[in-house]
Amino acid sequence: MSDAAGIQAGIQALAPVAPRLRIASLDAMRGLAILGILAVNASAFSLPFMAYGEPALSPFALVGANAVARWAVEVFFEQKFLTLFALLFGASLYLVGGERSDAARGRLLRRRLFWLAVIGLIHGLVLWYGDVLLLYAWSGLFVMLMRSMSARRLIAIGLGATLVMGGLHAVMAWLAVSGPEALVNEMQGGAPGFDVAAVQASIAAYRSGWGAAMGQNLSAWLFVQGMSVTVFVFSTIPLMMLGMGLFKSGFFGGQASTRTYLVVAAVGATMLALLGGLKWIEVMAPAGGHPTGGLADAAMAFPILITLGYASLIILLTTRGLDWATAALRPVGRMAFTNYLTQTLIMTTIFYMPWGPRLFGQVDYVGQWGVVVVVWALQLIWSPLWLARFSMGPLEWVWRCLTYGRRVPILKQG
Repeated sequence: MSDAAGIQAGIQALAPVAPRLRIASLDAMRGLAILGILAVNASAFSLPFMAYGEPALSPFALVGANAVARWAVEVFFEQKFLTLFALLFGASLYLVGGERSDAARGRLLRRRLFWLAVIGLIHGLVLWYGDVLLLYAWSGLFVMLMRSMSARRLIAIGLGATLVMGGLHAVMAWLAVSGPEALVNEMQGGAPGFDVAAVQASIAAYRSGWGAAMGQNLSAWLFVQGMSVTVFVFSTIPLMMLGMGLFKSGFFGGQASTRTYLVVAAVGATMLALLGGLKWIEVMAPAGGHPTGGLADAAMAFPILITLGYASLIILLTTRGLDWATAALRPVGRMAFTNYLTQTLIMTTIFYMPWGPRLFGQVDYVGQWGVVVVVWALQLIWSPLWLARFSMGPLEWVWRCLTYGRRVPILKQG
């Protein structure tokens, strides 16, 4: 079969996936993930990436309201929604590609990932270094090879690898505070060139003009891509495998027992309470203190438990007669690609693009929350308004046209 014929067969295979057959729980989780990611990314848009990774280098002291604002991000949002998005991406690989025996849909999936990589490159190089699309695209090339594994095996490998890596990170986080003195000094020394002077120089460059801002963005993008190849890929692939397994098992569609979802949600709530308490103790401690002996940072190493708790709650609400509670999230999730990229357009316009006010390095953590809430409100409003007339988001449409190699309809029929 030729590539063109294979792609056409793949299109026909996907044709029955009409809006009325969409899986509401997936849309709701995707909407929650895309909104939650912005709460974390706000600091990466508005501050140098050195300060994003190490708040001690931030120009804003973590005291008072700023400390509480940062605490809320670390406890409720950091890594939880990026983890959820990786799980959902894994599910989408199976939704689009089907089993490995389906060659036509496999070709369609490869084209889809290729164009995602192209868009990710443009996004990262031209707009914002923190792009995850490129990482997802080439991670997806590996995970798509596993889409005929059984749900049980995908879950076992994905969850097992995620928990093992979480355990290793937890040990390292604890050693960085409570280990031997020489090791503590070495681990807390920070990366070369990551200091307050470098942060201030970066802020000045971002505010000086578009050329200097893009130079800073390129430098940060290269650093992030290096981390993606050497570090992030090893956590992303297992998460995608887990998400694919959870979808194939029916967990994401609400087919598990109510008791199962309640137990997973309870585990997530317990972990969230533990993390919140430990992080609050750290926030209330004098600067430079570690009253939990590294346990707070160790607890941060297991976002998957909280993420699965969030997912279970959303699935319960959506599939057990309380779908009105997630109704506002579902249109946002149906336009997740558009909303992710428009978040970048809005935030870069505010913080460093030449046509905006260039507030980079000027908005503290409380102010960042104000921006996030406004963007949330905009996306919760415009998503259903757009979908009232169109069958998909504008950038979802572009991506689909590129994938299919032809113009596809976007207006709702009838």
